[in-house]
Amino acid sequence: MENTPAYLRTRKKTQDLIITSMLIALIFISTAFLNFRLPIAANGGLVHMGTAMLFIASILFGPKKGALAGAIGMGLFDMIGGWLLWTPITIIARGLQGYIVGKIAWFQGRKGNSIALNMTATIVSVPFMIAIYYIGESILYGNWITPLASIPGDIVQSVLGILIAIPICVALKKVYYFK
Repeated sequence: MENTPAYLRTRKKTQDLIITSMLIALIFISTAFLNFRLPIAANGGLVHMGTAMLFIASILFGPKKGALAGAIGMGLFDMIGGWLLWTPITIIARGLQGYIVGKIAWFQGRKGNSIALNMTATIVSVPFMIAIYYIGESILYGNWITPLASIPGDIVQSVLGILIAIPICVALKKVYYFK
């Protein structure tokens, strides 16, 4: 990259910024407009398609863009969607989840090309996300029992995200841009 002309480096940075911004917007929209509440408890969770979009972004674009898009996209939703208190928890949970998925999917230069690694990446990321939300909720509610009601919603959301994201990534990997 040192020998690359300045205008090409600038072009690459601009392209990265545009792609990351688009991923943030897609995750925000998928979270804000494609969601439903589980009727299991007052804090039973919001199930949304932002998780699927987070998985897609991380698998297709790697850990850095996945982490930024997940943290900012879902964090913005919390800020303006009536979940302001959850924003710091979401930024940490979804940023880490996006990073984990991208890091595993892009392990040893694979760049999200292995279905097995992509499945592993999404599955491995779920306990981390659940743990961060559980700890955050425990702090918010002042006990360790109430947050247990959110875990089924987190699991449903994650399973739906995986079932949607993996086939979409398989299809998108056939597009010239992602080869």
